Amino acid sequence: MAISKPSLITIPALVPSTALTALLLSPKKRPTKRFFSRATYIVSLWGILIAGFGVLSMFVFLSRWHPGDENCNNKATSTSSFFDNGGKDALDRHRDDLAPSTSKNFVLGNLTNEERDFWQQPDDQGYKPCLKFSDRYGLDSSRILSDRRNYLVVVVSGGLNQQRNQIVDAVVIARILGAALVVPIMQVNVIWGDDSEFSDIFDFEHFKTSLQADVRIVTSLPSTHIGTRPAEEKRTPLNASPEWFKQHYSKRLRRDGILLLRGLDSRLSKDLPADLQKLRCKVAFHALRFAAPIQALGDQITQRMWSQGPYLALHLRLEKDVWVRTGCLPGLGPEHDEEIRTERRLNPKLLTGRSNMTQEERQLAGLCPLTAKEVARLLRGLGATSWTRIYWAGGEPFGGSRALQPLKQEFPNLVNKHDIATPQELEAFRSKASRLAAIDYVVSLNSDVFMPSHGGNMGHALKGHRAYTGHRKHITPNKREMLPFFLNSSLPQRDFNAAIRELHRESVGQPAMWMEKKGRDVLGYPVAECMCKTNHPS
Repeated sequence: MAISKPSLITIPALVPSTALTALLLSPKKRPTKRFFSRATYIVSLWGILIAGFGVLSMFVFLSRWHPGDENCNNKATSTSSFFDNGGKDALDRHRDDLAPSTSKNFVLGNLTNEERDFWQQPDDQGYKPCLKFSDRYGLDSSRILSDRRNYLVVVVSGGLNQQRNQIVDAVVIARILGAALVVPIMQVNVIWGDDSEFSDIFDFEHFKTSLQADVRIVTSLPSTHIGTRPAEEKRTPLNASPEWFKQHYSKRLRRDGILLLRGLDSRLSKDLPADLQKLRCKVAFHALRFAAPIQALGDQITQRMWSQGPYLALHLRLEKDVWVRTGCLPGLGPEHDEEIRTERRLNPKLLTGRSNMTQEERQLAGLCPLTAKEVARLLRGLGATSWTRIYWAGGEPFGGSRALQPLKQEFPNLVNKHDIATPQELEAFRSKASRLAAIDYVVSLNSDVFMPSHGGNMGHALKGHRAYTGHRKHITPNKREMLPFFLNSSLPQRDFNAAIRELHRESVGQPAMWMEKKGRDVLGYPVAECMCKTNHPS
């Protein structure tokens, strides 16, 4: 596509050309055409009459309608509106309407104490979303939103949840610098080759509208800035403070009008003023709603899972790159273990820290992902039974179906999106890793219980998101403390179960204060900066 006016902005080669085009060209309004004719007048008159009849019919329908007449075929409630409709309470009401009575009776009847404990939700202690900004924040907004000179351009990379984190930080940085934010450019994922753009994954109009009182969001640079050489910065330090961003970038931004940032992962400090913490929550939990096709399919899969009772969502980290990066072995036999060792020798930079530790030392320190066999034993210890329905999220396990066999053997009702959705429903998402991960995110957020097999961006994001929508149960495996019990083969099963439940009694998603530990991310611990005990959540 020919571009009439060249830009000097340097964009990575792996950025889709359509994203670059959107950045360079401002959308032009189509000329309005007017047609006045006798035929048009007659058609318009009939249209008015038909519309009037439709309004009258709707009035009659509403006057006869009463809440509770809906049948169980209604679509699942969109997770993006849970905090607007009562959080966990809305989710519970919807599941009660959705699940057939036989399923509900099966869930509630004849359960052992261990089984009841497994599905029991944590006490939310009355915390609700609470995003009340200071008066000073409101005064600053007037100045920031009226500015038409300064623009921030960001290039985000990585998987879905890395992109989400960087987008959240981009909004906050734009606010700190008093700049408008150009819709973030999604760099093509090198590992999965996903060329999805922002609007393919997220609802851009909702994103823009949700933040209209905080940061001005634009689709492209204005014509006055096209051809301007931007100030580009690639070396922002980790955990930089708002003062650092102002000190290093404000002058250059005022001079050039454009600042280009890339590589934002963990660049902005997690220790921020209260208003900026609230803004992070607002972006992550309100503004970043998934695009309609993703949300719709995620809700449909949720509905199909719920139709047979409660379900556990399990984020399995069994992909090849996970084993390579963690320095651990999958335990699938000498051949598979050697393949991981070889890959690690060829790419030593992939190992994420502590390279001097052995496999055994990493495992004892709780740094290794749980294998399918370990996940199965942990779930059994926590009270899950063989009939427990499990939706597993994640990429293709290294070793294929063999890697999942121990878990499938213990829990036959183990399914993923490819088992629940039809090939036709998934066709639009083929080879789009970020969009497929977004579907997993929706189904996992909706689940009655969620557990990750290893730490990571998705597990962290869901921990905070599930807390924000009502502190729904989220099990954080205590890998370091539970390993001795796993290694003790002489321990009776009853004693093993008791020990595992006791270890995780305080790790099931109860409210935990963000400020209890320095450096905690408010997106993982939204109490108390973004949640408070109130009868009037905002």
